[in-house]
Amino acid sequence: MVHLSEQEILRRHKLDELRALGIEPFPSELFEVNFSAQEIHDNYHPELNNFQEVALAGRLMSVRVMGKASFAELMDSSGRIQLYVNRDEICPGEDKTLYNVVFKKLLDLGDFIGVKGHVFKTQVGETSIHVTELTLLAKALRPLPVVRRVKDEETGIETTYDAFTDPEQRYRQRYVDMVVNPQVRDTFIKRTQLVQAMRNYLNDKGYLEVETPILQPLYGGAAARPFTTHHNTLDMTLYLRIANELYLKRLIVGGFDGVYEFSKDFRNEGMSRFHNPEFTQMELYVAYKDYAWMMDLVEEMVERVALALHGKTEVQVGDNLINFQRPWQRYTMFEAIEKFTGVAIGEMDEAALRETAASLKVGLDPSMGKSKIIDEIFGEYVEPKLIQPTFITDYPVEMSPLAKKHRDHPGLVERFEAICNGKEICNAFSELNDPIDQRKRFEDQLELGKRGDTEAMVLDEDFLRALEYGMPPTAGLGIGIDRLSMIMTNSHSIQDVLFFPQMRPEVAAKQLDTH
Repeated sequence: MVHLSEQEILRRHKLDELRALGIEPFPSELFEVNFSAQEIHDNYHPELNNFQEVALAGRLMSVRVMGKASFAELMDSSGRIQLYVNRDEICPGEDKTLYNVVFKKLLDLGDFIGVKGHVFKTQVGETSIHVTELTLLAKALRPLPVVRRVKDEETGIETTYDAFTDPEQRYRQRYVDMVVNPQVRDTFIKRTQLVQAMRNYLNDKGYLEVETPILQPLYGGAAARPFTTHHNTLDMTLYLRIANELYLKRLIVGGFDGVYEFSKDFRNEGMSRFHNPEFTQMELYVAYKDYAWMMDLVEEMVERVALALHGKTEVQVGDNLINFQRPWQRYTMFEAIEKFTGVAIGEMDEAALRETAASLKVGLDPSMGKSKIIDEIFGEYVEPKLIQPTFITDYPVEMSPLAKKHRDHPGLVERFEAICNGKEICNAFSELNDPIDQRKRFEDQLELGKRGDTEAMVLDEDFLRALEYGMPPTAGLGIGIDRLSMIMTNSHSIQDVLFFPQMRPEVAAKQLDTH
């Protein structure tokens, strides 16, 4: 049984009263909107006498009743605008029910209304709509959180609070969060602009946007644990993709010179303010290119994104002012580790690496091979210190089963990651296109899996078959859209740039809070 608060019960009574008056609280009729609040604020000029026939719709956010006339505030998707509502204007005949009963008593904050009228400026200079028609478009049966303002008596500074500041509640009910905290919408508008800027850049280069399978018979393209499901008709296990790399490379085999995809990927791993089990990345593969060429592309593309969103290359992220102007700093992985730890690890075997990690107080477990140990040292001592965008290049071969061996340095591969604000934002290779070498790398991954590495890759025979038909030299790239969005919008958590982040079931979360 659903428990209703007193306010929710009262709103349902008002619903019944409206219907008793012959007013449908959820009408089907079309209400044509011809302007937004922001358009009016930006373009109204009293001397031009413009905006004399306007129609707007949105939520009723405040009401000040003053006898026969009232001021109210309407919020649409662009912002807020003041309404002037006069009883005799919206009720020109003898029947004043619309104003005296409906507007003054039966409408609530949060209700959707449509208004028609003309624009004017009040005596205090506020752009407002003189309402001549008012229509209820949808009744809100739950009250919005109440905004309150607290003034510091010593400083005189006024702070605005609302009843919807708890992050978990905001993430669960994003639909309310965006109403109470409309600046949240700006974050998601910028995220869309970010994706559009990248898409425009790649399209201008002549690359083809494609779609590849989300349900896959084998998971591959990254070191991660998958989500598993079952297809009843085929009676087979399927996996939600952890990456789309191996399918995009098949398209390069098939004859495309450049393909990219904005993909939803899924990894059955831990959650944090940098990790969500469902996330978005853009992967790009271009034939006849290498990782050095791809570094230049990443610099140019991300610089353009910053300019598109902010009009400049500098972006404030927390206490850091990050500059995406080219060129970015570059270190090899071993140079970076030596710079920040003072230890040269390039020639160490697994036993020596374990001793070094122990001396640096880096926690390990027995399943970790050389690549994981190096990655743990890097993640502990280097990554958090790379605030400005920085390329880390030339990784050990054990860390990169899908990257081509370095042309000049045995034991390394041609790979780079871009690190910014202490976190990886992209990963790229000169792609391995030797099918014999690729098979050996997959077999090495199987051995790591036998040691207990749950993120080790599996062997994909169909992908190996594709490589055997021949894949040209190729550069590949994956950019984390969520993390780049965090940086470009100055957001503290990945949950702040996802409309609906994954959460524990609400009942389970409440039970945890009580213990």
